Amino acid sequence: MGGRGAMGGRGLLLPPVLLLVGAAGPLLQPAESADPEDPVSAERSLAWGPGLEAGVTVPVRYFYIQAVSAAGRNFSRSPPGRTQFKVVIKALSPKEVTRIYTPRPLDRNDGTFLMRYRMYGSVTKGLKIEILYGDQHVAQSPYILKEPVYHEYCDCPVEDPEVWQDMMSCPSQEPQITKDFISFPTVDLQRMLKEIPAKFSQTGGAIVHYTILDNHIYRRSLGKYTDFKMFSDEMFLSLARKVRLPDVEFYLNVGDWPVEHRKVNDTPGPVPVISWCGSVDSRDIILPTYDVTHSTLETLRGVTNDLLSIQGNTGPFWENKTERALFRGRDSREERLHLVKLSKENPELLDAGITGYFFFREKEKELGKAQLMGFFDFFKYKYQVNVDGTVAAYRFPYLLLGDSLVLKQDSQYYEHFYIGLKPWKHYVPVKRNLEDLLEKIKWAKENDEEARKIAKQGQLTARELLQPHRFYCYYYKVLQKYAERQASKPEIRDGMELVPQPDDRDSVCTCHRKKPLREDL
Repeated sequence: MGGRGAMGGRGLLLPPVLLLVGAAGPLLQPAESADPEDPVSAERSLAWGPGLEAGVTVPVRYFYIQAVSAAGRNFSRSPPGRTQFKVVIKALSPKEVTRIYTPRPLDRNDGTFLMRYRMYGSVTKGLKIEILYGDQHVAQSPYILKEPVYHEYCDCPVEDPEVWQDMMSCPSQEPQITKDFISFPTVDLQRMLKEIPAKFSQTGGAIVHYTILDNHIYRRSLGKYTDFKMFSDEMFLSLARKVRLPDVEFYLNVGDWPVEHRKVNDTPGPVPVISWCGSVDSRDIILPTYDVTHSTLETLRGVTNDLLSIQGNTGPFWENKTERALFRGRDSREERLHLVKLSKENPELLDAGITGYFFFREKEKELGKAQLMGFFDFFKYKYQVNVDGTVAAYRFPYLLLGDSLVLKQDSQYYEHFYIGLKPWKHYVPVKRNLEDLLEKIKWAKENDEEARKIAKQGQLTARELLQPHRFYCYYYKVLQKYAERQASKPEIRDGMELVPQPDDRDSVCTCHRKKPLREDL
């Protein structure tokens, strides 16, 4: 598939700063930066984030640590040597035993650390989280979570979605959702039932028809290329385990390209098809891509490149990175072949290679085939070239989270979070035909401090927008907005099947929100 290979919430961190941790996350105030050789003060260091709140249930819980010196200055570089921060997490009650995977905190190379932990069972009495520097407690450690703490596969939805959104610190508005729904003041399910199967789901179609009713998920596949429903299934099931979803009936396009290209004043007008990728000439409603949602669900388990682990693997410090632009990827767009030619002619500026040929096999002999490269190794290079695949290149969020400057090709395609980014503030724009790419690389080399600031601002904004709990907020808000506009009630249609929640031993838990089966228990 193409692309494979409003602010709010918690966790924005802009060193050097003094962080005052409020209810919604840290407030930012300028402060003088600590010398990397200064001793770390465990007491004055800071810890915050959704993983310190019992109610924020996500596949992998996470929180942040800011190293602070005894003089109260934030470190903006990692203290020297292997980090002495460590975290111990266990059930509050000795009678409860559950497995909790707690790898070492990730060093983000800027004085902050990212701590992740995955629970393989739930606890009803709560958790005790000890954050230590050496043998000293950090900030308010130990953190006592006195409520039940549920693991990913516990089916225990919050009944009141407003309460859940507040627990999750969901933003009140998502600009892309607001924009997407302008075209659809009402959702005419009857028209969609007649039109969409005929229009969008011929033999080559990739449409999945979903109904969510009483927090159960039903679906039928329309068209031949719907295997990627496995990704949407897993995210909707995960969301339904956490919050009661509105009753809603919709069509999800699991193919590469957006499908609804009619304008609002056309007759007939557009219908609201939900997709993972948008474009300037389409009206599809956008969800976070299957790529970022799957990597969120499988963090610390089934994937190595995810939006959290990448933050601790951003390569050398800026001044030690190789001063060239890098590209590795498949041949899914002709401009990618052009990149390789540019690289051969300008090896001092650009290192580009095609790692697999599918669309332009006849070019392999001329251009050569590059060896696959571990994604973390990308960040040994100071500049990253982001060129579309068949649609938006789904590596873009990962590149932003690194510590390099992203040179982004102008594109008609976008993901759900692009609306929060600006060229020259978060990345350097490059013309669609790449004619100015070499000029932009030279600019970055000649304006190193400005390039570093853009790279840092892009990284900080991506850290905020791409937090895993924000994806759950986004998915919920799309379903909520859609449900509010439905002109008739959703139904389970002929040919739909239930998508069951897991019922194996990994999903066993006691949900305090569910009544006992018998009233007299």
